[in-house]
Amino acid sequence: MKKWVTLIIVLGIAGFAFFSLSGKSPDKEKPIKQVELTFLRNLTNPAFNQAYEEMVAAFEAAHPTIKINMQSMHWGSEYELRLRTELAAGNHPDIMAIDSPNLALYANSGSLLSIDSYMKEEGNIDDIPEGVLKGLIYKDEIYLAPIVESSIALFYNMNLFREAGIPFPSGNPDHPMTWDEVLEIAKKINDPSKGVIGIDPAQGFNVGEAPAYFKMPILWQFGADVISPDGSTAEGYLNSPEALEALQFYQDLYRKHEVAAVEMPPTPFENDKLGMTILGSWAIWELQQTPGFVLGEDYGVAPLPKGKYQVAPNGGWALGISSKTKHPEEAWEFVKFATGYEGAKMFVEISGDLPARYSVAKDFPELNEYPKNIFVQQDQNYSKSRPVTPAYPVISEAIKELFEDVGLEGENVEEAANRAVEKINNGLKDIKK
Repeated sequence: MKKWVTLIIVLGIAGFAFFSLSGKSPDKEKPIKQVELTFLRNLTNPAFNQAYEEMVAAFEAAHPTIKINMQSMHWGSEYELRLRTELAAGNHPDIMAIDSPNLALYANSGSLLSIDSYMKEEGNIDDIPEGVLKGLIYKDEIYLAPIVESSIALFYNMNLFREAGIPFPSGNPDHPMTWDEVLEIAKKINDPSKGVIGIDPAQGFNVGEAPAYFKMPILWQFGADVISPDGSTAEGYLNSPEALEALQFYQDLYRKHEVAAVEMPPTPFENDKLGMTILGSWAIWELQQTPGFVLGEDYGVAPLPKGKYQVAPNGGWALGISSKTKHPEEAWEFVKFATGYEGAKMFVEISGDLPARYSVAKDFPELNEYPKNIFVQQDQNYSKSRPVTPAYPVISEAIKELFEDVGLEGENVEEAANRAVEKINNGLKDIKK
């Protein structure tokens, strides 16, 4: 009997020693319980998509109790339609990417959770430029957190400048040319006999959000705005004397001076048929794909022209949390990581996009050198967000149609502006109902 007791004791001690030395216990053998979060985002170029994939992987490695189920849709109407359809059906993703101009639409409908307290306590909002932060606020509360930002600038064809004997413009972000100076250069370069166009002032006449993004700054630069500060009306703002002056200048580029063209040949800038054009920061990478068209030899970049004021647009994809999520704390952990220093730095390094944070921009030498410093400093010091209102989709469409009316159709600028005001005010009234 004593032998059996001794054997049992020995085996017990051996078993205890095994678990002690191995660092394992029966409780730690159990699988980790995970919280799964659905993340719906926009799908764009390969580098952007890779940045999201690697960022999510890094987050999950650091947070083993949280699983991110990332779903993506192509940017544009397809993504917006999918997101709004899911929300209307009650299928709320825990986390969603929102194009910042549409913030108020989702916040006003009750689909977004206010992250104001999170951002003020842990979001390091002093690291975000004021102009960018304003575009993330609705009714005095922060609803979105930004990863990257955007900006636009004047791209000029150096070959055409040389032919016309025109000095290259300054690349100093604090010293842009005026629109009047740009007009004079466009007149010298413009040569219909050779098919050379002086300038494309705001990305032609496109569809989607591009017209508002590229054309609204012209209004701001002349001292105008689209709606009142309280968001109640467009009357006296979009049809103000300053707005009419901006619209007339824009129309005159096409109609009076004929230095801009409604229809242009394919890739006119790269083929030395377009003197100047307004492009986004992403265009540098796109132009690098054109063999024989080299930055610093064939084309250069200058700050966005100014009117009475120097203003550039901002706004980009930012992250928000669903008001219906069952896991707000875990969702915030992901948003905090993705939009904080570490996550944003990883995203910018892979995607090549502009960072939304000062601290991230400082850590990339190329963002502090020509030409990318132009976009970064404009975003930090001279940027403005599009109106934050639930009626923004109406505003976007009204701006698109307004610039088509005055530029494409050559209509009276005051009459066209008054129609746009009426459309926007009707949209604002519908929101109140």
